[in-house]
Amino acid sequence: MSRYLAVLLGIAGLIGCARPIDRPQRSFDVQAPQAWKGGPTSEAEPQGDWWAYFTDQGLDTAVAQALERNKNLEAAAARIDAAEQQARIAGAAELPSASIGLQRTRQRMNFIGLPIPGAPPGSVLKSINTQIGLSMNVSWEPDVWGQIKAGKLAATAELQAVQTELDGARLSLSGQTAKAWFAALEAQRQLQLARASLESYEVSSNRVRARFESGVRPSLDLRLALTEVRNAEARVQQRKQQLDASRRQLEILMGQYPAGEYELAEDLPRCPSGIPAGLPSELVHRRPDLIAAERRLLAADARIAQSKADLRPSFNLTTALGTQTTRLQDVLSGDVLVWNLISGVTQPVFNNGRLKATVSQNEAQAREAAAMYENAILQAYREVETTIAADHILAEQEKALEDAVKQAMAAQDLAEQRYRSGLSDIITVLQSQRTALESESALLTLRRARLDNRVDLHLALGGSFQMTVPSQAAGTDTGTREKL
Repeated sequence: MSRYLAVLLGIAGLIGCARPIDRPQRSFDVQAPQAWKGGPTSEAEPQGDWWAYFTDQGLDTAVAQALERNKNLEAAAARIDAAEQQARIAGAAELPSASIGLQRTRQRMNFIGLPIPGAPPGSVLKSINTQIGLSMNVSWEPDVWGQIKAGKLAATAELQAVQTELDGARLSLSGQTAKAWFAALEAQRQLQLARASLESYEVSSNRVRARFESGVRPSLDLRLALTEVRNAEARVQQRKQQLDASRRQLEILMGQYPAGEYELAEDLPRCPSGIPAGLPSELVHRRPDLIAAERRLLAADARIAQSKADLRPSFNLTTALGTQTTRLQDVLSGDVLVWNLISGVTQPVFNNGRLKATVSQNEAQAREAAAMYENAILQAYREVETTIAADHILAEQEKALEDAVKQAMAAQDLAEQRYRSGLSDIITVLQSQRTALESESALLTLRRARLDNRVDLHLALGGSFQMTVPSQAAGTDTGTREKL
């Protein structure tokens, strides 16, 4: 017992003197600019759910329902549960493991060849023995070199990455739902525009028919007018199909049966003016994909430390304490107590380079994770810069199209007046009607594209314009060293 206690105290001293393992020092070339280059932005404003920025009650309802019912989010939540259990498994080895057992053994032995006084010839001496035992086994492998601690850190970092990916999935789903909502609203307005255009062509064809029947205009004018009517009817059916598909897609994202019956708002919301994008340096603390990439880099570094610890000696302590008796009533008696203590040290000597190859493999995987993290930061900056620049470009394009619609409508009215006065032909009238329709349709498409681009900006910024730093990423940035 005294020798065992000496070994235990010695190992405990080693644990107390063990130095923490440093995470490899890393530096990244990516430097956040002082301000976004894509265009002017305003200061960040407090914001709750990012989609509320559009002030569209229908959008708020659609996104809230999607986040509550979508099945992909349920699958992501299940992956988090699995990762939590894996982190618990990785840390379980830090404490000793213990087990209690109760055994009962009944044994018969035959003693062939031993004479039995007074027994008939050919009799065999036999013995029946019953043993009852109660035992408790304890084993422990002290984490002298931080191997278990490194494994626990790797599992915890992976758990944090999976948790952050759930935030990313929620963010992506909210963006998809917002875009589906805007697409459905545009499809509805395009259908209304197509129907209004059909009515306009029908009015024009009736006028042409009346002038043809009175002998004022030739049959060519009537046939051209009727052709446009039929084209307008086909366009209405096309817009109906687009609206139906958009409704069903929105319903799927919201976790509903795709019946194509979801009620929509009357019109597209106006794109909010101003881009409160915050500071570029805040981006790495906010985007879920960047946080997840940083956590996976930490996990990869932890595995390096874990594999290096495998090269060093491992210590183990095992003890068993129990009783063994032939009578059940004595199973708890100290008179029948038995015990054993085992301590050992294992040092890898020859494994054909497997352990060193594992270290090299983990180092290579960590370099890969670092490169992917740095590339993810660059991609994030690109997405923000692109969407900011596109917002300014689309805003100017919208102004130009709004003026084009006004001019096209005025030209259509003038062409119809000149036709009724006999100063113009039907081709000019029909061309002016097509130009007005195409201009209005293009303006609707552009407005939806600008809303989609603003959604992309929110996604690129990690959601809300409000600066929030998740707890698992606090205190970490590029170049940070963490103790394992």
